[in-house]
Amino acid sequence: METPEPVDTNTLIQQQACEQTCLKAAARNAYGGQKQRCIDDDQITQYLPMVHKIVNRTVTYLQPSLSREDLVSAGTVGLIKAARDYDPSQEAEFKTYAYIRIRGAVLDELKSQSFVPSAVNKQIREAAKLRMDLTEERGVAPSDEELADKLHVSVDKLYKTFEKARAKQFVSIDNTTEETSLLGSALLSADTPAPSDRMEQAELVEKLSEAIAELDQRQRQLIVLYYQQELTMKQIAEVFEITEARVSQLHAKALFSLSVKLGQYSHGQ
Repeated sequence: METPEPVDTNTLIQQQACEQTCLKAAARNAYGGQKQRCIDDDQITQYLPMVHKIVNRTVTYLQPSLSREDLVSAGTVGLIKAARDYDPSQEAEFKTYAYIRIRGAVLDELKSQSFVPSAVNKQIREAAKLRMDLTEERGVAPSDEELADKLHVSVDKLYKTFEKARAKQFVSIDNTTEETSLLGSALLSADTPAPSDRMEQAELVEKLSEAIAELDQRQRQLIVLYYQQELTMKQIAEVFEITEARVSQLHAKALFSLSVKLGQYSHGQ
């Protein structure tokens, strides 16, 4: 087995600097506009790693048909537009504002793709309804094996349904724009809700807290590690001492369970 050649640190740094310069120039040319920006080019460069971080968390478990470069480009455009539109007189810090705009740009790029065909939507709704009906009937959620048996599918296929449901809900789950879903608005709080929305937001957080409390211990830990501690799937796998693929399955199952509890699929969404 051949020993891999050592990485040339200087070359890597130069490549990263070149990438940042090219991305910044491309986005600025496309969206620079004539409005004077409060954030200069050097400050924009400092926030480019945030683009890569958001994209990395996106492709970790969705595996979209778009390339990573497509998403990085979209996120960089979002960063440039944030620098152009940022109003320092508002309460939000630029870091928070940029985070929201970058993520929004990445999500917009993802929304342009057709994640879930109608036939898969039907499978998701059937699984959600059956899980809800069995839970209401018995007072306890069915096991994966039982749910799969009732649906006449294998457990492996059931987990694939969970993962497709996660893809369907991804835009709303990880979105921080005005269109955030019940689950997304409670799991993520990067932006501060308007005063008129705070009471509703508090109710949603309370409902979500109750739903999370009903998950098993490992799934509860996963939610905390992923959404609060912002660990990657790979890092969580190391903590749990299981495979990254298994972490992805547990993550998909947890989100499916939470979505059902909050009624995400109860009206055929």
